[in-house]
Amino acid sequence: MKSPRPTGDKINNIAIVIPAFNEEGCIELTVRHLHLELIANKVPHEIVVVDDGSSDNTWQILMNLTKDVPTLKPVRNLGPHGFGRAVICGLQNFDADAVAVMMADNSDDANDVVRYWHKLNEGYDCVFGSRFMKGGGVIDYPVHKLIMNRMANLFVRIMFNINFNDTTNAFKAYRKRVIKGCAPFISPHFNLTVEIPLKAMVRGYSWTVIPITWKNRRTGISKLKIQEMGSRYLFICLYLWLEKHLTRDYRVQPDEPRVTSAEPPEVVPPKAVEATHYAGIDSESSQ
Repeated sequence: MKSPRPTGDKINNIAIVIPAFNEEGCIELTVRHLHLELIANKVPHEIVVVDDGSSDNTWQILMNLTKDVPTLKPVRNLGPHGFGRAVICGLQNFDADAVAVMMADNSDDANDVVRYWHKLNEGYDCVFGSRFMKGGGVIDYPVHKLIMNRMANLFVRIMFNINFNDTTNAFKAYRKRVIKGCAPFISPHFNLTVEIPLKAMVRGYSWTVIPITWKNRRTGISKLKIQEMGSRYLFICLYLWLEKHLTRDYRVQPDEPRVTSAEPPEVVPPKAVEATHYAGIDSESSQ
């Protein structure tokens, strides 16, 4: 499965959606570092941090940060929780022409957001990062997670016949029309990291891959529970494999607009700091 030719116009700004659950030890550093990097490279942006039911001081830290980071937009997910639900809540509440999903633990390199910005402005609908291609890299990746990661991504590559070896990584960027064209999303947890890019590829949006770097978190606890995710990843892969081979209704055609979904759900006004949860997701257990 190869990418179509990129045909998009220039984008004017980019949003960064960051889901956060009990990240009081690192969220301030992540937001400040990201903001400074984007300002230094003159990238117009908004930073949408979604507090996913934190029981620590994450929300208060975000509210205090708004005084120093004018582009920060804190959003509180009041509905059922989970990584995917928090990201979906953020995707409902950004206003920019494009969006990147980034982790709250400062594991992703803020400079890679700048590189995503430039690639999107070359006309691509999606820009994916790979930690496992020439120029990419990982620091302190736990061995057992690395082995599982490589096995899962090999499975996805074979199943969808794609030349992309890091599908499970959350850190990717999309034009707004991709998010609209791939909605609604059905993954409540980390399997959303697979649902969005595979939907975009299956539905005919253009994409490219660049090398990125990743480092393991220094504070806090990882929210990914490998033993719980196998069946969820498999379900999403099978669902999209069936869409790829059995349907054509969602495919983007070269001569038609690249928005194929119904109107997006109503979003919270920009000045609001609380957002209700995406109505289409069932009430599965929280993180």
